[in-house]
Amino acid sequence: MATIYLIRHGQASFGAANYDQLSELGQRQADATAEYLVSVGIKLDAAYSGDLSRQRETCARALAGQAEGVPHHIDPRFNEVDNDEQVRELAVVLAKENDELARLMSSEKLVSKDYQKIIRAVFNYWVSNDCAHYGIQTWEDYSSKAHSALREVMANEGSGKTIGIFTSGGTIATLVAHVLGLPGEKVYEFYEPIFNCSVTQLFYSGDNVSLSYFNDRSFLQMLSLEKGENLVSYR
Repeated sequence: MATIYLIRHGQASFGAANYDQLSELGQRQADATAEYLVSVGIKLDAAYSGDLSRQRETCARALAGQAEGVPHHIDPRFNEVDNDEQVRELAVVLAKENDELARLMSSEKLVSKDYQKIIRAVFNYWVSNDCAHYGIQTWEDYSSKAHSALREVMANEGSGKTIGIFTSGGTIATLVAHVLGLPGEKVYEFYEPIFNCSVTQLFYSGDNVSLSYFNDRSFLQMLSLEKGENLVSYR
């Protein structure tokens, strides 16, 4: 038996010129993750992340409390769903038949929760059989790459290991749905509620993998009380 922790990156910089970097809160969340891993005795044998800056920085900060020499493997198959590409190519199509989406798309400045409504619409269309892909990455391609990356981690690390995969909400949702045997149409139900730096635990043995728990952020809630600041965020 071996354990994989799927850890979402800390809060990124929504609204900034460069979204793909941790905000100040995101940095503190990643540091809190390092604290948590040490406090509960989780000793990682290896770490993985995509090649996005927010994933790599979260991983680096979380590994700060681990023993020296924990290898950090970078695999772009653990990158986030390309929301920007989907919004750019698919939202305009959906907006033709969705007045609410059209209104949001015409807004000069979107707040985070409104952008999330757009993401929800385009993601659910993207995974559906109705989607014409307009030259963007298909759901089948994205999900198969994420699944194969997970299988390779399991095969390469073998039994008895404790592995951390520092990734993003869409990737975690995709992998959890896969482990549970659920279709793409169910993935968004896992995607939207994932907290920054939340922890999802998988157990595996050989080719068999199961979900132990999903989206645990209780350590952030406890540290929020201890530190007198809110460390919990969705986005």
